[in-house]
Amino acid sequence: MIFPILFTFFLLLSSSNAAVQDFCVADLAAPEGPAGFSCKKPASVKVNDFVFSGLGIAGNTSNIIKAAVTPAFAAQFPGVNGLGISIARLDLAVGGVVPFHTHPGASEVLFVAQGTICAGFVASDNTPYLQTLEKGDIMVFPQGLLHFQVNGGEAPALAFAGFGSASPGLQILDFALFKNDLATELIAQTTFLDAAQIKKLKGVLGGTN
Repeated sequence: MIFPILFTFFLLLSSSNAAVQDFCVADLAAPEGPAGFSCKKPASVKVNDFVFSGLGIAGNTSNIIKAAVTPAFAAQFPGVNGLGISIARLDLAVGGVVPFHTHPGASEVLFVAQGTICAGFVASDNTPYLQTLEKGDIMVFPQGLLHFQVNGGEAPALAFAGFGSASPGLQILDFALFKNDLATELIAQTTFLDAAQIKKLKGVLGGTN
């Protein structure tokens, strides 16, 4: 009997906390803490805090991965702070790829607006889930799981990604392994990769040692 009562109490408590204020526009001038950005004082909040115009502009895909991500997270779009939502634009040139990466703080839903994108993720039991997405298709990527997107067509591709957090976080696997100062020998021991290949990748991605 006590469990339903406690559950109801905490449910009501969480609901009441959510209703304490309408919003918490990020104060980008204040330090960001473990819980995210502090709230702007209501008197300094403007309508522009709730508007983001950057997703109509194509990203620069002239880079090693031939891809560009334009985020509208709390750091770029203060109005989403505390709302548990955010969005990003993904541009993929022909041959473009977003390498294996994770979002530690959110699940993702990808909507293909143009072109063809091969996308997939790997579950914690190492089962891969892979699909070729066409215009109008969507795919979800569960929180924290490794996933990727590749332009699978012969024309540029465009997609929009929605997240269940204002600050979903990002860790790219290749950068985590090769854009750092970890000893090549240590990476070779822990990944079973050839040391020469590791040094080559460190050179390409900006790692040392």
